[in-house]
Amino acid sequence: MAAAVRRAAGMRPLLSVRSGRSMSCCSWRWRSSSAQERARQYTVGKKIHGFTVNQVTPVPDLFLTAVKLNHDNTGAQHLHVARDDPNNLFSVQFRTTPLNSTGVPHILEHVVLCGSEKYQCRDPFFKMLTRSLATFMNAFTANDYTMYPFSTQNSKDFQNLLSVYLDAVFFPCLRELDFWQEGWRLEHEIPDDPGSPLIFKGVVFNEMKGVFANNENLYAQHLQNKLLPEHTYSVISGGDPLHIPKLTWEELKNFHATHYHPSNARFFTYGDLPLEQHLQQIQDEALCKFRKIEPGTSVPKQSRWSEPRECHVNCGPDSMAPDPAKQTIYSVSFLLGDITDNFEAFTLNLLSSLLVSGPNSPFYKALIDAQIGTDFAPVVGYDGSTREACFTIGLQGIAEQDIKVVKEIIAKVIDEVIENGFEQERIEALLHKIEIQLKHQTTNFGLALASYIAANWNHDGDPVEMLQISENMARFKQSLEDNPHFLQDKVKHYFKENPHQLSLSMSPDESYLKNQAQLEKEKLQEKVNSLSMEEKKEIYKKGLELIAAQSRPQDASSLPALKVSDIQQTFPLTPVEMTYIDEVPVQYCSQPTNGVVYFKAFTNLNTLPEDLKPYVPLFCNVITRMGCGNLDYRKQDQQIELKTGGMSASPKILQDNDNLDMYEQGVLFTSHCLERNLPDMMHLWTDIFNNPHFDDEEHLRVLVMMAAQELSNGIPESGHLYAAVRAGKTLTAAGRLQEMFNGISQVQHMKRIAEKPELLTVLRKLPRIKMHLLSNENMRCAVNATSQAIPEVSTEVEKFIRNIPGFGKKKKDKKLIRTNITEKPLNPEDAGSEVSGGSQATKKIVFSSFKACQMKTHFQLPFPVNYVSECVRTVPYMNPDFPSLLVLARLLTSKFLHREIREKGGAYGGGAMLSHNGLFTFYSYRDPNSIDTMSVFRRSVDWAKAGKFTQEDIDEAKLSVFSTVDAPVAPSNRGLDRFLLGISDEMKQKHREQLFAVDHDRLVGAANKYLTTGHSTWGAAILGPENESIARDPTWVQR
Repeated sequence: MAAAVRRAAGMRPLLSVRSGRSMSCCSWRWRSSSAQERARQYTVGKKIHGFTVNQVTPVPDLFLTAVKLNHDNTGAQHLHVARDDPNNLFSVQFRTTPLNSTGVPHILEHVVLCGSEKYQCRDPFFKMLTRSLATFMNAFTANDYTMYPFSTQNSKDFQNLLSVYLDAVFFPCLRELDFWQEGWRLEHEIPDDPGSPLIFKGVVFNEMKGVFANNENLYAQHLQNKLLPEHTYSVISGGDPLHIPKLTWEELKNFHATHYHPSNARFFTYGDLPLEQHLQQIQDEALCKFRKIEPGTSVPKQSRWSEPRECHVNCGPDSMAPDPAKQTIYSVSFLLGDITDNFEAFTLNLLSSLLVSGPNSPFYKALIDAQIGTDFAPVVGYDGSTREACFTIGLQGIAEQDIKVVKEIIAKVIDEVIENGFEQERIEALLHKIEIQLKHQTTNFGLALASYIAANWNHDGDPVEMLQISENMARFKQSLEDNPHFLQDKVKHYFKENPHQLSLSMSPDESYLKNQAQLEKEKLQEKVNSLSMEEKKEIYKKGLELIAAQSRPQDASSLPALKVSDIQQTFPLTPVEMTYIDEVPVQYCSQPTNGVVYFKAFTNLNTLPEDLKPYVPLFCNVITRMGCGNLDYRKQDQQIELKTGGMSASPKILQDNDNLDMYEQGVLFTSHCLERNLPDMMHLWTDIFNNPHFDDEEHLRVLVMMAAQELSNGIPESGHLYAAVRAGKTLTAAGRLQEMFNGISQVQHMKRIAEKPELLTVLRKLPRIKMHLLSNENMRCAVNATSQAIPEVSTEVEKFIRNIPGFGKKKKDKKLIRTNITEKPLNPEDAGSEVSGGSQATKKIVFSSFKACQMKTHFQLPFPVNYVSECVRTVPYMNPDFPSLLVLARLLTSKFLHREIREKGGAYGGGAMLSHNGLFTFYSYRDPNSIDTMSVFRRSVDWAKAGKFTQEDIDEAKLSVFSTVDAPVAPSNRGLDRFLLGISDEMKQKHREQLFAVDHDRLVGAANKYLTTGHSTWGAAILGPENESIARDPTWVQR
C-alpha cells in the first residue's frame, strides 16, 4: 500500500505500456477463439448483467480490443481490455479529493483492507497474500484517486480476489481499532504501563514521516501545493504527519460514504478471461445493492495567474550530498492544459522529452553540462498526474547564489528553442523509442495499462483514445508536416507567454529536523493537555484492547483460498540452444519477442586488481555514455536512441549454487533493438568494447555528480535494502563484494569522488578496468529473439565476438593466474561432456576461504524513522534445506513478523526473506523502533523453533512462495537464470518438488539448525536517527 507523492514524469520512458503475447493458458479457458475475437463480437447497446456496452475498439498495435461499458443503475464506468495474456488484472479506482492534509484517503485505503461485511477477520488483504497465487496485489493513494489492483494467472484465484476486493471497498467494517492501528492513535510508549509517556503511533503516521524524510518527495509535494493552490491539490493526500492527528474516526467513515460509491468508481479488467463472468460477479456481489448518486468529487480547474510567483522552502541537510555546500534545489514550473485533451497531452509529453531527455537535449546542454548543479531537479519534465498538466525544469545540488543564473539560463533556452526548433534526427529518435516500447513486452502489461490511463480517466477523459498511440503518432507527424514550427509554437504558448509559472527553491536548514520534531512534540503536548483523567484511562484501556485484538488468533476460514493441490506439479520448460564461437559460449532462446532482439553479454572480473573494484559501478555507469569509436558522447547517445531500446552495463555478483564460499564476479551488458537495427546495435557494442572514450574529464564530472546525487537521494526509499546489504557484508565473500558495489560503501565512495577537485586520477582507472573487462576472454553471450531472426542474429553476434579484444588467444593452454579461482562446468547437466573444439565450456569461479564474522553497524542518518536488518548465513540454492528456509521466511513474515512489526510496532513494513545468496534476511521499513524490532526478529525464531504453526499456515506459506516461483517471465528474460546462475530446468523442477515436500518437521528443523543464535553467524545493520542505547553498547560499530 502506498501514498503517491507527485514525481517527475519527463525523464521516465514516454510509454509504460507494453505489448506481446504469452504462451501459457489456464485449462478451462475458452479455446474456441481468442480473447480479442470474443470481445469484437460485442455490439454497442448490448446489455450484460446490468451493464450496457457503449464502445468496442480494436487496438492492433497493442494486440488488444477495448470494451467500454456503463452500469445502468449506478453509472459506474467499466473498461475491459481483452488480450491473449493469462496474467489477468482487476482494478477499481475512486476519485478521492480531500480538502485537508489529514491523509484521510490514504488512511481509508489502509483501513478498508482490514475487514469487511463478508470477510470479518482482521486484515483479509494481508491474509490473502498467502491464500492466493496473485502476481500482484496492492492499493495506491494518488493525488486525486485511490486505486485497488490485483493480477493473477489462475481463474479461480481471480474470482476469490475479486470477491475480497469488492467487499473491502464497498462494504468495509471501518472498525475504530483498525483506524487507530493504521492511521494514528495516542498510546503509552509501553502500552501496559500507564506511567509511561503518551506518544503518537500509527502505520500511516510513520509511513508519511518516512516519505518526507526524502527531500525529493518534500520538494515535489511543495511544488504541487504551490503551483495548484486551490482545491484538492493544495493539500497532501497521503497526509502530513503534523496534520494526521486531526483526523477523527467519524470523518474517515463520512469520507468513505461520499467517495466509495459505484457512481464515483471506474472498474478495469484485463486479460483473457471472459468479460461476462467479471460483470456478473461485480453486479451480484456489489453493484446490485446501490443506486445512482451525484458524487460531487470533480476537481475544478485552477484559476490562472496573471503573473509568475516565487517561493522558498526549507528541508533537512543531506549528509551524503556530493557537495555539502551545494544542496539547494531550484526549478521553474509551468501550468499546461487539461490532461483529458489526449493529443495535446501526447504532444507535450513528446516535447518534454525533446527538451530534457539525454545529452542532446537543450536543457541538458545548458544546465547539466554547465556543471552548476549535480542533476535535474527532483521533478522534471512533463507531469500529467493532476487534472491540468505541468512542465518543470531546474537543478538540484546548486549553491543558493546560483539561483539567478539558473533562472536566466532557463529563459534563454526557451528563447533559443522558439528560434531554432529541434533537429529532425532527435524527433526521429523519439518516435523510434515509442515504436520499440510498443513492441517490447513485460509481464505486468495489465498493471501498466491501468496506471497509464488512471489520471486521464479519473477526470472523465477517454481511456481508449489514450491507447490509440499510432493514431496520435500519425497526427503528430502530420502536424509537423503541416507546420514546421508546430513544436516551437507550443514552447512559445506554454512557456514564453504563460504567466502561470512558479519558481520554487528549497535549501537545507541545520535546525529543520529539530524544528519538525519540536512541532510534533507541541502537537502531542496539546493533545495530551486537552485530555481529562477519564479520557486518559480510556486511552490506556483502548491501547490494551488493541494489543489484545492484534494478539488474538484470527479465524480466516471465511476467506476464499487456493489449495496447494491447485499448484501445477511441473512448469513450462524453456528450451535453449548453445553454440560456441571459438570458446565463447552463446545461448540462443527462441521466443515470441514481437520483432525485438535482446542481447546480453557477461564478462568476469577475476583478473581485476582489488584497488580498481570499487570503481566498477562507476565504470558500468559511464561505459555507454562517454563516446566510442568515431562518436562523441552526444552522437553516441543519438545513435543509441535511434537504433536501440537502450544499452547498459551493471556489476553482478553471482552466488554459486552449491557452495557459499564460491561466487562469480562480473559485468552484465544488456541491450535490445528492432530486428532491422541489429547490425547497428552490434556495431555500437563493438565500438564500445574496442574503442571507448576516456578522455573527457568534464563530461565524466557531470556523470559522477549525477550518479552521486542519485545514490544519495535513493537511501530513504531503499533504506531496508541498504541495511540488508550491510548486514550481510561479513557473512560471505560475495556479501563483501555486494556491499562494495551496491551498499552504503558505494554511496560514500561516489561522494568522495564527487568531492575531488580534479578527476584525472579517476579517469585513468577506467582504461585499466577496460583492459580486464572488455574482452571475449571469459565472456558468454545470450540472445532472445524470434526463431526467424536467430540465423541473422548469430551472424552478427559472431562478427561482434571476432572483432573485440581477446579473440583467437589460446585460452585453454593458459594456466589460471589466480590461486583462488576454480573452474566449473558452464552447463550443470553437461558436466563431463566435450564441446566443439575439444574443450569443455567452463566458467571461472572465485573460491574464498572466507571467515564469516558477526558485525553490527549503525548508520546515523537524519531520518525520523529506522530501517533495520539482520542477516543469517544459511545454505546455497542446491542444498536440500534451502526450500524449507524459503517457506520458513514466508511463514515468519505472514504469521509473526507482520503482526509484531507493522500492526503492533507501527512500521510501514517488515518481514523475512531468503535470497539466492543464501542469506536469510529479517528487515523492517520506515520503522519507529530499532532495537525492539531486532528483539522481534529473535522472538520470531523462538516461535518457529517451538513449531507454533499449523498445516494450514504451512500451505499458505507455500502458496506465497509459488506465487513468486511461478510468476510470469517476459520473453526477453526467459533462460536468464540458466545463463547467469547456471540453474537448469531440471534443477528448477527438483527445487519445485522439494518445496512441495516441505513439512512441519523440516521447518522446525531448519529453524533450529540455521536460525539459532550461536549455530550460525549473524550480521545486523540499522539506518536511522541517533540512538542512545546503541551509542552505549560497545558491540555496535557507529558510522
